[in-house]
Amino acid sequence: MSRDDLMDKPLDKPVDNPGRRAFMVSGALVVGFSLLPGRAALAQMVLADEGAAVTVGRDYVKLAGSLRTNPYLDAWIKVAPDNHVTVYTGKVELGTGVRTALLQVAAEELQIAPHRITFLTADTGRSPDEGLTAGSHTMADSGSALLNAAAQVRGLLVDAAARTWNVAPAALTARDARIVAADGRTLTFAELLPRVNLHVVATPTSPLRDPSTFTVIGKPLPRVDIPGKVTGGPSYVQDMKLPGMVHARVVLPAAYGAQLLSVDETAARATPGFVAIVRDGNMLAVVARREWQAVLAQRALSAGCRWGPGRALPAPDQVDAQLKRISTEQIVIANQRAAMAPGVKTLSATYTKRYLMHGSIGPSCAVGHLDNGMLTVWTHSQGVYPLRDGLAEMLSMPKDRIRCIHVEGSGCYGHNPADDAAAHAALLARALPGQPVRVQWMRDQENLWDHFTPAMVTQVRASLSADGTIVDWDYALWSSSHNERVVNAGRLLPATLLARPFTPAPSTPMLQPEGGGDRNAIPLYRLPSSHIVNNFSPTMPLRTSAMRSLGAHMNLFTIETFMDDLAHAAGIDPVQFRIRHMDDPRALDVIRLAAQRFGWPRAARKPGHGVGFAFGKYKNLMAYVAMAVEVSVERDTGQVRLERAEVAVDCGQVVNPDGVRNQIQGGVIQSASWTLYEQLRFDPQGIRSYDWGTYPILRFSAVPAQVNVHLIDRPGLPFLGVAEAAMGPTAGAIGNALFDATGQRLRDMPLAGERLKNRIAP
Repeated sequence: MSRDDLMDKPLDKPVDNPGRRAFMVSGALVVGFSLLPGRAALAQMVLADEGAAVTVGRDYVKLAGSLRTNPYLDAWIKVAPDNHVTVYTGKVELGTGVRTALLQVAAEELQIAPHRITFLTADTGRSPDEGLTAGSHTMADSGSALLNAAAQVRGLLVDAAARTWNVAPAALTARDARIVAADGRTLTFAELLPRVNLHVVATPTSPLRDPSTFTVIGKPLPRVDIPGKVTGGPSYVQDMKLPGMVHARVVLPAAYGAQLLSVDETAARATPGFVAIVRDGNMLAVVARREWQAVLAQRALSAGCRWGPGRALPAPDQVDAQLKRISTEQIVIANQRAAMAPGVKTLSATYTKRYLMHGSIGPSCAVGHLDNGMLTVWTHSQGVYPLRDGLAEMLSMPKDRIRCIHVEGSGCYGHNPADDAAAHAALLARALPGQPVRVQWMRDQENLWDHFTPAMVTQVRASLSADGTIVDWDYALWSSSHNERVVNAGRLLPATLLARPFTPAPSTPMLQPEGGGDRNAIPLYRLPSSHIVNNFSPTMPLRTSAMRSLGAHMNLFTIETFMDDLAHAAGIDPVQFRIRHMDDPRALDVIRLAAQRFGWPRAARKPGHGVGFAFGKYKNLMAYVAMAVEVSVERDTGQVRLERAEVAVDCGQVVNPDGVRNQIQGGVIQSASWTLYEQLRFDPQGIRSYDWGTYPILRFSAVPAQVNVHLIDRPGLPFLGVAEAAMGPTAGAIGNALFDATGQRLRDMPLAGERLKNRIAP
C-alpha cells in the first residue's frame, strides 16, 4: 500500500471547507444535501438532537444527521473536470460494510453505477467532519446525508440541463454522470457545472427517487473491502509501506502509574539497524530500519528499564462492591407513576458483568510523517477529527498543520488503543522529521493497555398483578460512562507519559436517549410505573472506554432474562408475555417473525438442550431485533454452544441486505463469546490477560451451526443503525436458553465454564 494509493496526491495543508470552496472556483464540484419535509424520505432522521439548528449566515435551517455540522453542499460529492465523480464520507470502515452501503446510497440517487464512483472515507484533509464512527450512527447520519446530497446534485444538474435545452426537467433523466434528453441529447455533469451554483447551503427539499424504482439500494452489492482481505492484499494500516519508512516499537510502563526510574540503552543501541531512542519522561521508544530489528531493539531496551511500583488494582472479587463505592452520582433516567392494580407477586435479582477486552486481531498501528512542517498520520482511529485535535494539543501544533487519514485496522469494535498508537507515531515523527515512522504495539501491550469494557452491576425489582401484568419496575445500575474517547490530549496514553504530562478530561455521563452505561436501561415494554437510576462512576480502577453497544449488552441481558422470570411467575409463555406488554407495532412485528421462523414454542428437546427468546431496540432509537435461540450444554465441562439462532431485524430501509446479515451474524457470535466465556484476568499486581491463552474467546469449533437473519424491509423509512443491535438480545436469549436447559438462572457473566459446571454438577 503506497502513500499515493492512500493520499491520491499529497497536500501542502489540510483542506478545510473554505479550501474546498476555493477548489470549486477552479471547476470541481463538492455537494451536500437537505431534507424533504412532508415525506417519509429515506434516512432523513435526527436522533437525540432532532431539529438542531445550524447557523448558515442569513438564517437557521433545521437539518438532519451530519448536516448539523456540515451544512454546506460542497462537502459531500465532487465532480472533476473530466467528469469523474468522487463521494466523501466522514465515517470510517471498521469491517461493518458501511463503505459499500454508503456507496450504494450515493450511486442510487446519482444514477451512476457504483463501480464508476470513487468513494473516500474519513480524512481531515478531504472529508466532512462527522466526528466518531460509533453508536450505529453511520447510516442514520452519513447515509441520510449522502442520499439527499446525491438527490440534490442530480436535481440541480437536471434543472440546469432543462434550462439549457428549454425543456421540462421531468423529460430528462440522469445516467452515469450524464443528463439525457428524450431525443438522445446528453450533457455530462462536468459540462453543466458552469450553469449551476453549488456553493450554497442545503435547501429543505430534495428530489428523492421513489423507492419502488431503486436498482442499487436494497440489493446485495458485494462489499468493496473484501477482495483485498481474502487474497492477502494490502488492506490495513498494518500493511502500509512508504518510501524510506522506519519502524518503531514502544516500551510501556509495567503497571498503571509506574515511573521510569532509569534505563540502560547500551544493548538496544547495539542491535542491527538501530536508528534512534526517543524518550520524554515515561514515554520511551526505539526506532530501527526494519520491523524485526525494532522488535529486537525494543526487547533489549525494555530489559534495561527499571520501573517504580505502580498503582494497585482491586481484587477481582471486590469489583462489584467497589463499583458501588465509587459510583458517586445518581442520575434518574426514568421516573413515572400511574394507578395500577395491586401487585400480588414481586421478584428481584442482581446481575454482574466483568471487565472485557477488545481483543483486536492485529495490535494497534499507525504511521506518522513530519514533512516540511506538515504532520500526516495514517490511523485506524474511529474519529480522525477528534484525534487530530488531541494531537494538535499534545504537540502544540496548529490543527491545519496536522492531517489524519483513516486506514482500516485489523479487527476492532470500539475504542481500542488505535488513537494511542497514533499519538506515539506523531511524537516519533516529530523526533525524526522527514522519515515516515511506523509504530505497532506488541500483543501484550495491546492487551495490557487496552480500554477495557467497564464492569457493571444491575439490580431489578418488579411486581405482577393477578392477571400477570407488570405493575411496577424498579431498576438500578452501577458503572461508568463507557466512553473515554479523545476529547483532549490527556485522553491519549503517550501524552500522559510525557515529562510534562497532560491530564485526561474528566469523565462525564452520556445522556439519554443514547446513554452510556445506561444505554437501553429503559425497557421498551409498557411499564406504567417505573423508576430507573444510573449510579454513575466518574472514575474506574482500570483503563476503560467504549466497546460495541456500551451498556446495552448488560442492560438488555438483565431486562430480557428478568422478563422471562416474570413470564414464568405469571404462568405465561415468554413470547406471549412480551407481546402483552408491547405497544410498538414494529417491535411486535420482529417478535412475531422471530418466533414464527423458529417454530416457537418448541416441542420437547433433547437432554442438555434449551431454547430462549429476547428482544431489543438498540438505544430505543435504532434497529429492532428479536431472536429465538437453541443452546446445548456439556454438563461435565460447563461448555455451552449456541446451536441455532433465528433473528428478525427491522432497520428501516435496507440498503445492502447481505451487509445487514453480516452485522447481525457477527454480533450474535461476538455477543455469545462475551456472554459465555470472556472476562479479563487481573489481580492487585496488574493485568494478567496478556495473550490469547490468558483471555478466553469463542473458538471456531464453537461457532453456531445456524444463524438465520430475517429482514423486514421498510422502503421509504429512515435508515436505522444495525451494527450493534444484536449484542443485547443475544445475551438475553442465551441466558434464557440456559435456564431452559439447566433449570439454573445464571445472572453473573460469563455464564459458561466452571461457574456453570459447578451449578449443574450432579
